[in-house]
Amino acid sequence: MVLLTKGDNVWVDSDIGVAIGAKVRKVTGDKCVVVDDTGKERVLSHQNGSGVSLMHPTSVEGVADMIRLGDLNEAGLLRNLQLRHKQGHIYTYIGSVLVAVNPYELLPLYTAEQVHLYHGRQLGELPPHVFAIADSCYFNMRRNHCNQCCIISGESGAGKTESTKLMLQFLAAVSGQHSWIEQQILEANPILEAFGNAKTIRNDNSSRFGKYVEIFFNNKGVIEGAHMEQYLLEKSRVCHQASNERNYHIFYCLLMGLPEEQKKILSLGKAEDYSYLNASGCITCDGREDATDYSRIRSALKILTFGDRDCWDIFKLLAAILHMGNIDFRGSIMNNMESSDVSASPHFTMSAKLLEVDTASLDASLTKRTFLTNRERVCKPLSSEQARDTRDAFAKAIYSKMFLWLFEKINVAIHKKPAQGSTQGYNSIGLLDIFGFENFKTNSFEQLCINFANEQLQQFFVRHVFKLEQEEYTREDISWKRIIFTDNQPTLDLLAVKPLNILSLIDEESHFPKGTDTTMLSKMNQVHKSNSSYIVSKSDHDIYFGIKHFAGAVYYNPTGFLEKNRDALSPDLMGLVQKSSSKLLRLLFEKDLNANTMKQNNSKVVITPKSSLRQVNEKCRGTTTLSSQFRQSLDSLMRALSICEPHFIRCFKPNHSKAAKLFDRELCIRQLRDSGMLETIRIRKSGFPIRHTYREFLSRYRVLLNTVTCDPRTEPEEECCNAICKAVIRQEDDWRIGKTKIFLKVR
Repeated sequence: MVLLTKGDNVWVDSDIGVAIGAKVRKVTGDKCVVVDDTGKERVLSHQNGSGVSLMHPTSVEGVADMIRLGDLNEAGLLRNLQLRHKQGHIYTYIGSVLVAVNPYELLPLYTAEQVHLYHGRQLGELPPHVFAIADSCYFNMRRNHCNQCCIISGESGAGKTESTKLMLQFLAAVSGQHSWIEQQILEANPILEAFGNAKTIRNDNSSRFGKYVEIFFNNKGVIEGAHMEQYLLEKSRVCHQASNERNYHIFYCLLMGLPEEQKKILSLGKAEDYSYLNASGCITCDGREDATDYSRIRSALKILTFGDRDCWDIFKLLAAILHMGNIDFRGSIMNNMESSDVSASPHFTMSAKLLEVDTASLDASLTKRTFLTNRERVCKPLSSEQARDTRDAFAKAIYSKMFLWLFEKINVAIHKKPAQGSTQGYNSIGLLDIFGFENFKTNSFEQLCINFANEQLQQFFVRHVFKLEQEEYTREDISWKRIIFTDNQPTLDLLAVKPLNILSLIDEESHFPKGTDTTMLSKMNQVHKSNSSYIVSKSDHDIYFGIKHFAGAVYYNPTGFLEKNRDALSPDLMGLVQKSSSKLLRLLFEKDLNANTMKQNNSKVVITPKSSLRQVNEKCRGTTTLSSQFRQSLDSLMRALSICEPHFIRCFKPNHSKAAKLFDRELCIRQLRDSGMLETIRIRKSGFPIRHTYREFLSRYRVLLNTVTCDPRTEPEEECCNAICKAVIRQEDDWRIGKTKIFLKVR
């Protein structure tokens, strides 16, 4: 029993089952009054282990590597992160995995002096830092001539994008050339953030797309170029945002920064004037200077070889999108059918002018839909609601195509191929900054795709941290107590692996002419009702289905799934684009226009009622759905990651308020559980993360070998490695001799 006295620092079990810091105020008999860090008083037993326990010495400061924690439980992990966060230590290791807690304030941690300090140092030699992970990538790439990758994961607002930028800055700095290509790689960030990031409730600079940046180095460690891939831009944000959220930054930057004479040409006013910007009730964003950001974006575009004409064409299309959002429609009845007319407004006229099409063509493409039947073309009027949906679909398509084009242009500028005949081989470091797991009040098709991507990355983490490590111990005949961990493979099987998986059912229904969101849901319920990872709606009146993800159950509303998955513009809008005099607009849709032309040339209209359904179905199957495109991109990404030596940064958000110094214990404990950090610590603590073949180990540490004890010229390499360890390493449990390798613990 340990008796407590006034002023002792203690841990108190809180209502949510984790320990919190407190101080003893008063001791009376076998009771003591403690005050926790929220100011709340508690009367508890002061016996050690009965509600209150003394802090051990490291508890006051916390530990830099949680493998060294005495309390290997959730409470101990949380306590350590909270202590370090309180002292401004936002980085903590779990062996070679970096945990980064968003400080929500500027810290003096990323200066040129810090770059110099961490360059060339062993991981763990200095306090935890994102620069240490970046240098570990760089060092291992150069030493092992092996491609590296860093997976930066976490919830929205946890700091993934900032960590990616800091990694890039460090790699550009240590490359040592300060060349034009390095500057171009860094200047891609403000462009991609402007067009792909937005203010959300959770994050003022939320990436609404995923990206993988691969940086290529020559054999001298100098950056030679880079390549970027993008994943699943959130197109719906162009037309609709949740309350108190903003559209993409670029719209506000354009309206605040564009010179007045150019705004006049584009007939642009204030953000409050546009439906695509004002419906959410949020125009400004604290801490962002939209006018200043505009100047930065213009400078970055110039560095990335966008000419003045390119920039003006971009701004024209952005202005066209804003004007299109203000086009409205009047409902009417024509030939006993619902129809609509464009409401007269200068926004409609300006939209046509900026898109470089005539007003009659724009009017027709927004208010009518042309269908090709077995015998003839039929023109059907659209209701006012359908016309608004068509308008929004066109705006979203223009923006998303522009985003893809920006990526292509940037890649042309920053990607440098080896000279012809050159034997120079490149190694690379890849940085993955991808959307965090999402679970909102209403979850749609985008959230399903995003969460599927997170399941894939979680499985990659599980495979490398748990599965492969334990398989190697078994293969090398190392004595080892297996760690039980949460494997999310069953959820991946449900989503994309097993026959009739969720994504394949969505695709199948998307290709079927009479498929609806309701028939899709019915099929999913029928096929997967007995799957433990699938949640069936409670009744026929409930329109939802659920998936048990690694980070918790998410309920999805299937309304709109098929339309979003088909991701196709009407032939009328494609025809409008083809008539446009805007070179950029036609360029954005060039692939679609070519595919459309080929389809029309190859199509054979057979005038038999029985064959019409089959023909339409076969033509639809030739189209690529959004989910299949996304799956192909993810498969390509996972193949790229699988041939790299991986590093991991787990980003945590300490609170929902985006406030400095505030640590929400419930939020953080959930993130700890979801990310598998406790299991990670257990396997790193009891495992042997450092491993070398006997030859590698002997080559590196032969100087420590007493040849009298073991002569490598006559004795087996295995015996000499063992002799070195016996002579140098004090604890016998700190190394193991395997069949082909030697395994070492981290101390």
